Amino acid sequence: MGIELAIAIIGDVLRRAVGLADTLLGMLFTNQSTIELMRHAALLDLYHFEEPTFYDKLEKARQQTNVRTALLSELLLQAQGFVSLISPAVGVIAFSPWLIVILVVAVLPSFIGETYFNRKRYSLYGWWTPQRRQLDYIRYVGASAQTAKEVKIFNLSDFLIACYDELSKIFYQHSAKLSVRTSIFGALFFLLGTLAYYGAYGTILWQAVQGAISIEQLTFPAGSFLRLRELLQEQMNRLASIASQAMYLQDYFEFFDIQPQIKAPENALRVNQPLQSGFVFENVGFRYPGSEKWAIRHASFALRPGEKIALVGENGAGKTTLVKLMARLYDPTEGRILLDGKDLRDYDPADLRENIGVIFQDFVRYSMTAAENIAIGSINDCENEPQIADAARKSLAEPLIEPLPLRYQQMLGKRFSEGIDLSGGEWQKISIARAYMRKAQLLILDEPTAALDARAEHEVFVRFSELMQGNDAVLISHRFSTVRMADRILYLEKGELK
Repeated sequence: MGIELAIAIIGDVLRRAVGLADTLLGMLFTNQSTIELMRHAALLDLYHFEEPTFYDKLEKARQQTNVRTALLSELLLQAQGFVSLISPAVGVIAFSPWLIVILVVAVLPSFIGETYFNRKRYSLYGWWTPQRRQLDYIRYVGASAQTAKEVKIFNLSDFLIACYDELSKIFYQHSAKLSVRTSIFGALFFLLGTLAYYGAYGTILWQAVQGAISIEQLTFPAGSFLRLRELLQEQMNRLASIASQAMYLQDYFEFFDIQPQIKAPENALRVNQPLQSGFVFENVGFRYPGSEKWAIRHASFALRPGEKIALVGENGAGKTTLVKLMARLYDPTEGRILLDGKDLRDYDPADLRENIGVIFQDFVRYSMTAAENIAIGSINDCENEPQIADAARKSLAEPLIEPLPLRYQQMLGKRFSEGIDLSGGEWQKISIARAYMRKAQLLILDEPTAALDARAEHEVFVRFSELMQGNDAVLISHRFSTVRMADRILYLEKGELK
């Protein structure tokens, strides 16, 4: 009894230890796989993020970081299960080898059916991924601080609810149909297996009734037969589960198969400090992936060191596309871009972008502290408080940060508790501060003062003129007060320089 008590206690301790290890390893795997996912996504090209199919793969990969942590445990349990099969299998074989064949035949239909419907569920999951993303988007729009005003003003709630209801019902119909088929065929397969099992079991009992074996001889093979059937069924079910999880895990690895086209070549060049001859566009043309329309065509111009040019033109004329090419967020479809006489493709993209400061019109409002929002311009200096404060002063963001309860440590935005949102103009001053954080040789300003009033705009441009001294600058604007700061003005119409 003492030995049994010790075994019971040790067994419970081991079970709890295994459960704890599974939990801790699961959390570590989720954290690490999410980090790897983010790291790989950061390496991919900008055009990947403009393709719906990319988001489908990204969404499926994200799902696997949380729900596939038990696969290794399943594999180890499968190995343990095969060891457990040995003892009852020996007992059954010693009595009648043909019973093993019957047992395998009994559990096989259920295994085949489970595997088949797992594949069907996986196909439905993959086919429905775009619609699930759409459902998530509708859910976000229906209850979000960013959309709440328009949802209320335009009374969009009934429309959004109807859209969600329609999509969710379509998914339910497909899922319900597959679930019904799975249940019906699962019951049939189970029935076949059960009939085969009890047929063989009945044969053993009949031999005992006929006196071919004694009651004592019946006990061991009958017990072994019952135990072997349970273990085989468990093994087959687990094997089907492993195969199913492996199919879903494939989505995770498929995402990592996506490779960037824009990457550093061997022996990549580094940007000269300072620039020697600047940028030269030679008959550059560009089409966005999957589009037949030229966004830029026959673009030829130069940007010399210390020169400031302004890009003007109607919306969609290609102004922002030009600066994206300059920052090598895309490569030209035709022609080439030179930097100090060398093809831009010969440079390390990361080093190139370190030398470029960009303020886009659609800058991101990060739900972070005020200091972190400013340090985005040079994230390696996020602990440099004097530099952050100096950037805020130069961009005129300091007067709006100082009254905040936590000043530079104040959380901005309404996403998290105690966050304080800013007006459009105030946010724009925060984004301009990012330019002052960056020690860039080329400054690109894409409508940098669109949300500012006339007085604030004048003050900002006085500061900008100081920032641009000795640096290259590309200004994109519809305002004369902006473009008059440039040495030259380039006019774009339908993607071509005029």
